[in-house]
Formats: sequence, C-alpha cells, structure tokens
Amino acid sequence: MDSLPTTTKSDRRWRSKNIQTSKPSLVMAFFSCLAWLYVAGRLWQDAENRTLLTNLLKTNSAQRPKVLSVEDKLAVLGCKDLERRIVEAEMELTLAKSQGYLKNQLLQSESASGKKLLAVIGVYTGFGSRLNRNVFRGSWMPRGDALKKLEERGIVIRFVIGRSANRGDSLDRNIDGENRSTRDFLILEGHEEAQEELPKKAKFFFSTAVQNWDADFYVKVDDQINLDLEGLIGLLERRRDQGSAYIGCMKSGNVVTEEGRQWYEPDWWKFGDEKSYFRHAAAPLIILSKNLAQYININSASLKTYAHDDTSIGSWMMGIQATYIDDNLLCCSSIKQDKVCSLA
Repeated sequence: MDSLPTTTKSDRRWRSKNIQTSKPSLVMAFFSCLAWLYVAGRLWQDAENRTLLTNLLKTNSAQRPKVLSVEDKLAVLGCKDLERRIVEAEMELTLAKSQGYLKNQLLQSESASGKKLLAVIGVYTGFGSRLNRNVFRGSWMPRGDALKKLEERGIVIRFVIGRSANRGDSLDRNIDGENRSTRDFLILEGHEEAQEELPKKAKFFFSTAVQNWDADFYVKVDDQINLDLEGLIGLLERRRDQGSAYIGCMKSGNVVTEEGRQWYEPDWWKFGDEKSYFRHAAAPLIILSKNLAQYININSASLKTYAHDDTSIGSWMMGIQATYIDDNLLCCSSIKQDKVCSLA
C-alpha cells in the first residue's frame, strides 16, 4: 500500500512566509496601475484640451480680419453718430467758406439807403459809464436823427456792453431802459461784462458785429478817448480797397511777469526768453477789415485770449495773412494835434 506524501514542518513554514510576502507586492502593483491610469487619463485630457483650443483659435483667426477697416473701428467704438456730425460740420464749414466765412445770415446787411456800409464802430462801455456816454453823445457821437443820417452815409456807431453776472438785475434793466430811449447800444447777450473779461469781449464784439452788419471795416474804440469822426471816416475811405487790413497804432513792449503789477500777464512764459510782446495795435483804437472780423467770428471758440484785449487780437492776427498798417494818426494822446483820436 502506497504511502501518502508527507510534508515536513520546515516546508510548511516556507510556504506561509511566501504567501505573506506576496500580498504587499500585489497591493503595490494594483496602486501602481491606478496611478498610471490616472496620469495617462490626465495626459489624454490635456491633449484633448490643447486640440480644442487650437481649433478654436484657428476658427477665430479665420473669421477676424487681420487689419480692421476704419468702418470697423468706428463701429467698435460706437462713433457712427460722431462720424455723421463731423461730416455735417465739414459741409457747413465748406458752405460758410463759399459765402465768405459767415456762420449766419446778416441781420442788417446794408444801410437804410441800400448802400453798403463803410464801417461799424463799437465804443466799449460799462455799467458805470453812463456819464461818459452822455458826454460822447453831446460831442463827437451823433444821436437821434443825426445817428440815422450817419448810417445813411455808411457808418454805424454803437456802445458795446455785455450782460451782468446776475442776469436781469438792475444793471441789465438800466441798460435796457437807456437803450430803449437812445437806440445806440450793441448788447452782447453771451458776454459777461467785467474788467477781467475784456479780452473775450473783443471776440464777442467782432463776431456779433460781422453777423449783424455787412461793412468794409469793424472798429473797436475805448471809452477813454475822443474821436475825430470825420477824420476817421476819411482814413477808412482811403483804405477801403485794402484787403486783410489790421490797422492801428502798432506797438510792442516788455511782458510784465510780476503778479500784482499793472498789466501783469499770467501767460508771460509763453513769450520767450526775451519776454517781449509781438507787434500789435494799441488797445484804444483797433480796425479790422471784413475778412479778418469774419475769421474771428468763425474761429472764436478756439481763439486763445491773453490778459489784455489788444495783445489777444494781435495774437489772432499773427496766424493769418493780415496786412499790418501802422498809422500814426491812430496813436491817441492827450494832444489832439493831427490825430484821429485823443485821450478823454
């Protein structure tokens, strides 16, 4: 009878040890497989994402033009309406140039007799200058019917004044009442009457005058001088054919840089190292021909003003083809000898 195989005690110990050793190895192998699967899955997902992004970029690049046209830029910026207004403004400017640089139709293009005006003379005045106005009306400046007859000769004279800072107050009402009686005011509705606003008053005066009257010349006169009216008319008659005329007592001088001193110029640093003003007509009496007054009218919004009206007007004339005429007859002084004007 065959005997059954038998195992020794040592064989059983070896087999038990081998089984215990193989269990951790299997666990490690299992987790290693999981890790590799996770990494492989992430790599595959990243590759898919890159492929998707690449396709999107190619699609967008094909649809978007490489160089945007002006139309596209305007559409993106929402400037279609602005473009339309710019075109309309350019058309209006072209029309204005074709009509002699006039923005508005003239309200009073000729004198009562149908004759074109020689000059519009604006005499600057203020709220506290009624006494001066009455003196002028009793001396060199006609009034009433005589003022109308002067207009038939082609000469319009008006006192020029703005409005009070407090619109409609007693200052404004007094001027309105005086004007109803004398009919010799040019009231600048858009201008605030104040000493520090004098340079801006020049823009308002020339712009308003050229819109209201069609004349060969526009004359600004201070209310501290007396005019030889017939002498001025004769001077203008002789210059009637002179185009782009900028007429006055031409001067220049040092720019006052010290704040607090008379004639101080806040923009002194703009006048160079020499601190000297450019040549310009002195403030008491300044004459501009029609096209120069029209230039101020058209460009008034962008014209720079300085501390004084005479230097402001002079700066505007420097930028255009103005003909400077230095006439000694317009150099006002306390001695009236051979002068069109004298200090009052």
